[in-house]
Amino acid sequence: MGIVESVNVAVVRTGEWTGRVGRSGIDKKPVASPVLFEAAGVRGDAVCDRKHHGAWYQAAYAFDREELGHWSQVLGRELVPGNAGENLTLVDVDSSSAVIGERWRVGGAVLRVTGPRTPCRVFAGFWEVPSLVKQFTAHGRTGAYLAVEEPGEITAGDTVEVLSRPEHGVRVAEVFAVAMNRAPELAEHVERGLADLPEKWRESLAAKVASARSGTR
Repeated sequence: MGIVESVNVAVVRTGEWTGRVGRSGIDKKPVASPVLFEAAGVRGDAVCDRKHHGAWYQAAYAFDREELGHWSQVLGRELVPGNAGENLTLVDVDSSSAVIGERWRVGGAVLRVTGPRTPCRVFAGFWEVPSLVKQFTAHGRTGAYLAVEEPGEITAGDTVEVLSRPEHGVRVAEVFAVAMNRAPELAEHVERGLADLPEKWRESLAAKVASARSGTR
């Protein structure tokens, strides 16, 4: 059973690195008081790019404290909770190995794992690492997007309890690997978890699975 190190909400930033929208909520800071997680998202957070973020299956994003430590070593500077744009910084939770459709009770909320985070140029710009998309993709440990099944408040120190886990066993990192054309040998396995993916991601991944089976990309 893991714990929540911090709950983080956005400080809206502007700058050339924010891309076409010109604003970004990727820079998140810890909040001391309980925060309400609901189907529409995290209360007090900000989503600037509604084309790529803010869907029901992206209501919240979780990233592991251990992964922040990894990137701190890689980049040679200290990353702190919220620096990956995550709403939940988790300790002793391997969110990249969570099963698609897995359900967690965290504080007063019930959350469901929906899929991996895909790195983008805004993320690379925020960290000021031009090669970050390539590096992050190669590392393959993305953290997990979450839907909110039961709204409730979450605060630092709350436990993360797994309530249920689908039998197909398809993990977040495996979905990401197939989606990024990095592990065609996982295509048949990943196909078992398609029904637990949001429809938009399901269609895209099904096409990747078909391409892997046919030997094309």
